[in-house]
Amino acid sequence: MTAVTYKTADVDGLRVFYREAGPRGGPKLLLLHGFPTAGHMFRDLIPLLADRFHLIAPDLPGFGNSDLPENGHSFQKIAETIDRFTEIVGFDRYAVYVFDYGAPTGFRLAVTHPERITAIISQNGNAYEEGLSEGWSPIRAYWEDASPSNREALRAFLAPETTLWQYTQGVPDPSAVSPDGYSLDNYYLTRSGAHEMQLDLFGDYKNNVRLYPIFQAYFRAHTPPLLAVWGKNDPFFLPAGAEAFKRDIPRAVVRFYDTGHFALETHAAEIAAEISAFLAK
Repeated sequence: MTAVTYKTADVDGLRVFYREAGPRGGPKLLLLHGFPTAGHMFRDLIPLLADRFHLIAPDLPGFGNSDLPENGHSFQKIAETIDRFTEIVGFDRYAVYVFDYGAPTGFRLAVTHPERITAIISQNGNAYEEGLSEGWSPIRAYWEDASPSNREALRAFLAPETTLWQYTQGVPDPSAVSPDGYSLDNYYLTRSGAHEMQLDLFGDYKNNVRLYPIFQAYFRAHTPPLLAVWGKNDPFFLPAGAEAFKRDIPRAVVRFYDTGHFALETHAAEIAAEISAFLAK
């Protein structure tokens, strides 16, 4: 049951690629990746959980092997597409694993359909202002002034060396990070239209921050079981963002690992064990 299959769903004319594994009758777990990666970031985690969970990891629209939308891009549109995607693949009630961009996507799903969410695993998936580091300063400048020069300055985030930096920054031993992940991410960033789409999303991220109070209100109202598994040396999302979940969900479980942003690259086994124990409850 741990074999992974690779499929594509037609979501209102948009092709969404996804990985699937695990028993169809098992508890459902939706895996949502972040920037600039795709569902392949879960390549080590999926086999560790597929003996007991039904796992689906889509490539978000515009990422990986999924289609790039033709008419603009926003996190709201991403969430709407993934919401429809879950219905198409039969995920009616599920736990959701959110990372980076997957967080504002998954939290939107939870706010829209709280009855569908059985639990949340947040791996460096932020919902609090105190979780945003100074690394966001160039992007914040673009939020405040969407000038061509401020937009152009953000292209540095799309450079291959920046992708490598994101994977290795804060990792005590960079040799533990496989080149497979960041090399594939850099390949996907060469797709026609990918850079402009990513710059659009940098600008639109301000709307995620505006929704933080709504996400937090959902946490307080529904108190979903929440596990935060956090690379404590993340240059973008600070440990304070993980601890903040406890403010709204007092029973939230928070675990830190001595690694960076892409914690699964170095701690997949530990995180899988934590997820298994958490969801078993």
